[in-house]
Amino acid sequence: MSKPVLSDPVPVRLPVEMLGELERIAMASDRTRSWVIVRALKLYLAGEGGEVLAVLNAREQVAAGDVHDFDAVLDEVDAIIRGKVA
Repeated sequence: MSKPVLSDPVPVRLPVEMLGELERIAMASDRTRSWVIVRALKLYLAGEGGEVLAVLNAREQVAAGDVHDFDAVLDEVDAIIRGKVA
């Protein structure tokens, strides 16, 4: 398995209590603090952060005119339901 391409170091200030918890988790799981932090960020990006990015992407699509008329979509769905469109 190849190693991921890494960025330059990103300095972050954390509350002392949080850093202590991260260190305990890293020691208990035989991982580095960086690994624990990257794992936490991946989970964030898969959840709440992913939702934020989805909204931003949707706004960009709308701004670029990549949209569909809602009434036309409903008409197409109705036609499909009635069996007029394969």
